[in-house]
Amino acid sequence: MDFQTTEQFALAIRREIIRMLAEAKSGHPGGSLSAADIIAVLYSGELRVDPTQPDAPQRDRLVLSKGHVAPALYAALALRGFFPREELMQLRKLGSFLQGHPDMHKTPGVDMSTGSLGQGLSVACGMALAAKMDGADYRVYAICGDGESQEGQIWEAGMFAAHYRLDNLTVFLDHNHLQIDGDIRQVMSPEPLDEKWRAFGWHVIQINGHDHAAIKAALAEAKTISGKPVMILCETVKGKGVSFMENQAGWHGSAPNAEQAAQALAELEG
Repeated sequence: MDFQTTEQFALAIRREIIRMLAEAKSGHPGGSLSAADIIAVLYSGELRVDPTQPDAPQRDRLVLSKGHVAPALYAALALRGFFPREELMQLRKLGSFLQGHPDMHKTPGVDMSTGSLGQGLSVACGMALAAKMDGADYRVYAICGDGESQEGQIWEAGMFAAHYRLDNLTVFLDHNHLQIDGDIRQVMSPEPLDEKWRAFGWHVIQINGHDHAAIKAALAEAKTISGKPVMILCETVKGKGVSFMENQAGWHGSAPNAEQAAQALAELEG
């Protein structure tokens, strides 16, 4: 990787998100930007993956349960060398392998096709249980959203993971407090998320989801937990890094125009 720090990697991911969405004229900037730091830390060496062998059986798995933030994942994969960086400009275009939601059959480095909210965590549970049954030492990670936490399937998966003591499963919850219709507390509050996950039998770690040292420390702690799945509850800012997008629900699924993209890139490059 050509970046000296994970913070530089995250900044590059954010720049690519803006460029991709401006080119595509569609997509989801808010959640992509809020998850960029989590994804940057994971793909800077925390995940055991190899761009030259994206399907290696012993690789760690990542399931992007909130599949609409695929631009952040695509940017990380391209910057890590899973596919050429110039392909990012084909996002959402007809015939491209970079569609609006991840496609495991077409995109190198994507472990699961996601997009229907709530389903990704169940798949991650299945992967983690399979590793246990096979005696494999790979770990499984998932990234979920707090709006997604309104889905009943999330909680069924939560019960499943605790019941089967999936301590090889670590989940990041990108807790930016906003969804397409506004504040999660007004739409359908899933709070208190920390108490609920503990009640479901998970080991819960609460961090600032933009603090790279905190993310790394949480990942290290997760590896020490035995007999429980781990939930890393990340306090984040939707649209993080772009002033006019931050904490604005309207940027959940609206792409920047050329002028807005130029302003966003100026801020990120500054």
